[in-house]
Amino acid sequence: MLALRTALGRCLAGPVRGGAAVLGSARGGDGAACSPFIQTARCYARPVRRKRKDIPSHLDDLPPTMLKKDYANVPVINSVDDVVKRLLSLEMASQKEKMKIKTQQLVEKVRRSPNDNGSFEVQVAILTAKIRTYEEHFQRHPKDKRNRRCMLMAIDCRKKLLAYLRRVRYDTFENTCKQLNIQYTLPPLHRRRITKRWLVKKAFCRKVFEEVRKLKAPERLKQRREWQARARAAKEKQAQCEGTPV
Repeated sequence: MLALRTALGRCLAGPVRGGAAVLGSARGGDGAACSPFIQTARCYARPVRRKRKDIPSHLDDLPPTMLKKDYANVPVINSVDDVVKRLLSLEMASQKEKMKIKTQQLVEKVRRSPNDNGSFEVQVAILTAKIRTYEEHFQRHPKDKRNRRCMLMAIDCRKKLLAYLRRVRYDTFENTCKQLNIQYTLPPLHRRRITKRWLVKKAFCRKVFEEVRKLKAPERLKQRREWQARARAAKEKQAQCEGTPV
């Protein structure tokens, strides 16, 4: 950078004649145009300022006058000065403090009871807040690979929780997706490419299974007859007990 400034200064000053710097061309014209090299160097040396895009955030709906999570339930907070309230509000809060409030709001929408802090719905809400924060982060820093890996892990974990809720409690699954504004897409069906090797292997496995089944058939028939004899004896004994007077 220092060498560039030195070269640029020499080009602007021109050749030195008799101890005085003569600007412009070699003929001494003051209004002569600069050379293309000087114009290119000036454009290169000028810093380029790019305007930051206003990226919408899921934290924008939080009012700036809301207090932080740690100070919301303090009884003395109503008697303090307005300056102190402003310092303890979300207007002066960090991203971490705003994330706590947003996560709490999402959890309140889907929790089963006031003491519910670990159900599947609550875990989905916490992961949703993290994923949306990661998405906003990648719009500004798209090359952050470590956080991208963390986001993919969170998405995979949320997908497993939603799949379990869909399989076990479908009404809770629908309510969770509706309250958290999640668009759930079904996973694609597994389609295996059928090859000649796979067909031969499957036929061989089926043949082995049938041979083993034939070898175990007498033993299974013997066990079935024993079970039938026991059931018949138990039924006869029960009939005799019912027929005798007490």
